[in-house]
Amino acid sequence: MNIKIQDIFKWLSPGIGVKRWIGLSLLGVFLIITGSGFLKSEELWVIHTLDVIILVSGIIILILGIKSMMRTFITGILPLSKDTQLVDILYQKKYLGRGPKIVTIGGGTGLSILLSGLKVYTSNISAVVTVADDGGSSGRLRQEFDILPPGDIRNCLVALADAPVLMRDLFQFRFDTISDLSGHSFGNLFITVMTRLTGDFEKAIKETSKVLALRGQVIPSTLSNVNLVAEHKDGSTTIGEGQIPKAHKPINRVFLEPKETLATADALKAIADAQVIVLGPGSLYTSIIPNLLIKEITEAIVSSEAIKVYVCNVMTQPGETDAYSASDHIKAIIAHSHPHILNCCIINTGEISQEILKRYARQDSYFVVNDAKKIENIGYRVIEDDFAIVEGDVIRHDPVRLAKIILGLVEEV
Repeated sequence: MNIKIQDIFKWLSPGIGVKRWIGLSLLGVFLIITGSGFLKSEELWVIHTLDVIILVSGIIILILGIKSMMRTFITGILPLSKDTQLVDILYQKKYLGRGPKIVTIGGGTGLSILLSGLKVYTSNISAVVTVADDGGSSGRLRQEFDILPPGDIRNCLVALADAPVLMRDLFQFRFDTISDLSGHSFGNLFITVMTRLTGDFEKAIKETSKVLALRGQVIPSTLSNVNLVAEHKDGSTTIGEGQIPKAHKPINRVFLEPKETLATADALKAIADAQVIVLGPGSLYTSIIPNLLIKEITEAIVSSEAIKVYVCNVMTQPGETDAYSASDHIKAIIAHSHPHILNCCIINTGEISQEILKRYARQDSYFVVNDAKKIENIGYRVIEDDFAIVEGDVIRHDPVRLAKIILGLVEEV
């Protein structure tokens, strides 16, 4: 009993910011009771203006007090929402919480762009991300600390973050000075430290998700330390996700080492609960397919009754999908997984300026040919739309436009 009384008095402790709103609410109740009492004591045909003012003032003050108390409670639990309107907080938690359950599968920049668009409409997002990256900052941390690569995970965490812009910029900040930290991003280092503290990569991601106040969840496709291997059409092999495009040889197939790799339980559950499963956009052989090489993930997608859609890249990728048409992308996905891995494909029909295309051509990257008829002949539905945009001379998918297309599929069911 003493503990409960102490807990009650804690609400009146200095600095909590609740006492003033409790007092304001009580004042409102007092004025409402007073005003109502005066009205009841008068004859029905005699209503004093002062009594009405007291009653209305009491109602307004009570509403203001309750609203302010709610904001104090909410911002106490969600400190990153202090500058957000109360209606926006409720919208995010209630309306977005009733949005469709969408699972995205892939990695890299393409997936993070899609996530930034989807989170506008739903918070029921699960990003299943590859952990085969072995280049750049992720590769160095993987070797030095024997952890799974955090780079693609970090990009998806930032994309789904509901944290202030400064916090998101902090996680994407990359050290460029000549030092041991050169090339590392703060977010990668943060996840690495969290992994060492918790002793668990998966738990580190969940704790980081709390810091960034995610609208959804980011899930590694596996917790195994895997390497991606490419077998080229000339019979040679290249080991390492970062090395495969550099080989500049046509790819016959890719596979994981070790081959018997288990999927994470969270990834399988998310796929089982999904209404829509989206593959891509992203690097075909090094971001999307590595997830499908995990047998349990492919089987879960195939057996799912969700809408399964592939978002085709706008441009080919040098050393990976040279001269690939849209149907070539789909054929590669099927060859590495199962024919029932997809229901439909989303292809861009928008145009890009010749100046931008020429600049890409100098890097051996070209517009992906839209051969929708071939895709339909294979047995898949094709959705054509204009969703390509140019940001800083870089061609990207329009995240909001793409999200609307995907959500439109849900409405058709």
